[in-house]
Amino acid sequence: MIPSRYTNLGPARARFGDRVDRLAPFLLRTDPLADAAVEAMAGIERGGGFAMLDRMLESSTVDPAAPSALRDFIEETARVPAWVDWPALDGAGAVLHRAGMLGGLVLGAMSLPLGYAAPGGNKPLVFSGRLTEQAPRRLNETSRFVQAVALPRGMRRGADGFRITLKVRVMHAHVRRMLVRSGTWDDSRWGAPINQHDMAATTLLFSAVLLEGLRKFGLVIGHDEAERYMQLWRYVGYLSGVDMELLPSSELEAIQLGNLIQATQGPPDDDSRALVRALVDSPLAAARGERQMREARVRAKMGRGLVRALVGAELADKLGIGPTPWEHVMRVFKTAGVLGDRAGRISPRMREKAVSAGEKYWEGVVRLGLSGGPYDFRPQERLGRVPNGERSHTA
Repeated sequence: MIPSRYTNLGPARARFGDRVDRLAPFLLRTDPLADAAVEAMAGIERGGGFAMLDRMLESSTVDPAAPSALRDFIEETARVPAWVDWPALDGAGAVLHRAGMLGGLVLGAMSLPLGYAAPGGNKPLVFSGRLTEQAPRRLNETSRFVQAVALPRGMRRGADGFRITLKVRVMHAHVRRMLVRSGTWDDSRWGAPINQHDMAATTLLFSAVLLEGLRKFGLVIGHDEAERYMQLWRYVGYLSGVDMELLPSSELEAIQLGNLIQATQGPPDDDSRALVRALVDSPLAAARGERQMREARVRAKMGRGLVRALVGAELADKLGIGPTPWEHVMRVFKTAGVLGDRAGRISPRMREKAVSAGEKYWEGVVRLGLSGGPYDFRPQERLGRVPNGERSHTA
């Protein structure tokens, strides 16, 4: 059974051949290892399962008292594939850091909107209510995730990027469990909740799409630098539970997979527009006081302009982001990006300073994001809403 969200199959087959049919089954596949771990954690009272997971990730040890499925999860994710090149991965995040603020703009105005544009892939997020109800927090957690992954040695076992990646994987499995138990999820329309197809697509948003966005800002990213960054996110995808068949080994493979995914998804729906609206209006939701509100209005307008400039006018229209004079702000940021990138290529010392400044920028984003609150990535207790407006069930 191919979910109805998988569309445009005739034209897609003419372009991609039988890859279209080989990709389709992944819409119905999930993450058995994490699903089993979450099911076992659910049997531990008062959130003790997540606390046990947190302790094991913090200490990089396996608690013999933990359920076997949780132990299996920890042991399997500790295994490092032979293709992982630690020296390459340890410094791969420098491409994001040297971009400084531009990396944050691409994340918020290109990567996330493209993810929300998928009318099937956006449904778990919509039904969880995590963006429309908690937009600032959700965006801050995403920033923290990307920042931690990109830090030097950030994906080594026990490091923040490693631990957060596995917590996000567990959180996804927990949401998947709640959606299945709600009795209202429609596999025939959307496939399995948070399925392999959508997990792979999400990894592309933070890897190939982010590189594409940085280039739109005028950054020159060399082949070796791009491939190191892609390999970093290949390992992130592996730890996130993405099937090895869907983990590109190069930027070219990632672009080809992204094109295939885009060719077989329908146009943005009302949920897509609601999610993007919550995204660009998140500064307004977080503002406190008249001064912050004035600044938030400017940031929201600028955000709309950047979304339109980065995803293109046609898709922006479908996402409810109409023409605005603020899209010309892209020129200002691009000029700054080109000048800064040129200086870094001329002077290795300037490049090092740019990387260091970028790390500090992301530290500031994380520090201010939750105003000192914790980034614990704890799974939510219940869904925000489910299809057809029916009440959700607590898992």
